[in-house]
Amino acid sequence: MNMGYDGKRTLWSFIDGERESLQSSPHRLSVKSDRQISTSDPDNLLYSPSRSSTGNYPMYPSFLPPPSPDSPWTLSPLQTPSPSLLYHCIASLHRQEGTIYSIAVSKGLVFTGSESSRIRAWRQPDCVERGHVKASCGHVSSILAHGNMLFTSHKDHKVRVWNLFLSENFKAKKIANLPRTSTFLFFPKTCTYQHKERISCMAYYHAEGLLYTGSFDKTVKAWRVLDHRCVDSFLAHEDNINSVVVNQEDGCVFTGSSDGCVKIWRRVYGQSSHTLTMTLKFQMSPVNALALSSSCFLYSGSSDGFINFWEKEKLSYRFNHGGFLQGHRFGVLCLDAIEKLIFSGSEDTTIRIWRREEGSCFHECLAVLDAHRGPVKCLAASLEIGKVVMGFLLYSAGLDQTFKVWRVKVLPDQIIVPLEALNVQRNDNDDEDDNDDIINNNIVISNNNMKAMDYETTPVLSPSWVEKKLQADHPFH
Repeated sequence: MNMGYDGKRTLWSFIDGERESLQSSPHRLSVKSDRQISTSDPDNLLYSPSRSSTGNYPMYPSFLPPPSPDSPWTLSPLQTPSPSLLYHCIASLHRQEGTIYSIAVSKGLVFTGSESSRIRAWRQPDCVERGHVKASCGHVSSILAHGNMLFTSHKDHKVRVWNLFLSENFKAKKIANLPRTSTFLFFPKTCTYQHKERISCMAYYHAEGLLYTGSFDKTVKAWRVLDHRCVDSFLAHEDNINSVVVNQEDGCVFTGSSDGCVKIWRRVYGQSSHTLTMTLKFQMSPVNALALSSSCFLYSGSSDGFINFWEKEKLSYRFNHGGFLQGHRFGVLCLDAIEKLIFSGSEDTTIRIWRREEGSCFHECLAVLDAHRGPVKCLAASLEIGKVVMGFLLYSAGLDQTFKVWRVKVLPDQIIVPLEALNVQRNDNDDEDDNDDIINNNIVISNNNMKAMDYETTPVLSPSWVEKKLQADHPFH
């Protein structure tokens, strides 16, 4: 290990250690360099084919012919007999408006909020900009979309409610501020229901039309969207509230905080007030993100890099701690869940895709996406229905001021895929005895035949950011 003159660990020894840990990891991936197509237009989309840092393309299993040089797909390496995963970055966008803090997906559009006062709308999946709305205040720290409504929180501790017109030309009209601003001069401009500090998170309960906002002032507020009124406000935690989610089946509200707790709240029957029903606390580390999967599994991402999860009992409706997912080297900043898949973004600049086994608490890491060069601040996933495999679109934004779009396909145990779908050609020397056969220009893939593969690894962390992170974690070293 490289040591400084005073015997302390240096930055380069840290990077060497990261390289050694990556090389010994059972899930090794190649680090792909972005091959960007830029023009003088700063808003130009930059497309990133999946090539390794040496210019070679990712390795494929021995039972598959070599991929076409134009194929962008990367096969996630697995050393278990589970179904594999294909992914590639279909777009990478760098804007001059600063860091993107929030992402939301609804009705074929992707919305992004950043340091700017503009909330931009992008078309799925190619991320062609459809337009934007401009608020009077910037720093959009949280954004939420449902149907034709868009909710955005801003630096002035208020929420803007927008009505969306999803036609050929995207338009949006602001219909309210939460809280409402008084129009009478002799009333104070501030409302007693307004948050005192930054609104960090929002969640919407569809059945009742309630918007929940969590803030760094340690409170949660419930807003009735129909008449734009605050119907409840309660002190929820002893520190900043970083995440809030709602169970759409029963209306339970989950809050995560820097005090290390996850709390479950339920509305009092026949009233608008909320009561605490359960406190989940397994580790002391701050909770940065929450995600709810199928209303039965609750996930929390913490600053220690762990993702704890709880399973709801069918009879008592209590949440029992089921374990934790370990893989990220630094704090988990964002989470999303669709069906049995969990997506996590971290300070270590990577995105991990996890899958829960049907009928059990067992989870496995299917892939590590490593194209960002800074901490991954926010992400959002949406289901993309395919003819053969289950597909997802994943949107991520990092502190490297890039916005990336990923296409992810999860392969079942055995599928029949057209050759052109994988950009491969039949090899005349293929062994006819293999269990994976090419029949009528289709390839039958059985994951039982997947072999362990070695992938080139290089450090993914930005050295300057690692140095700052080490100084923050060890200020006296």
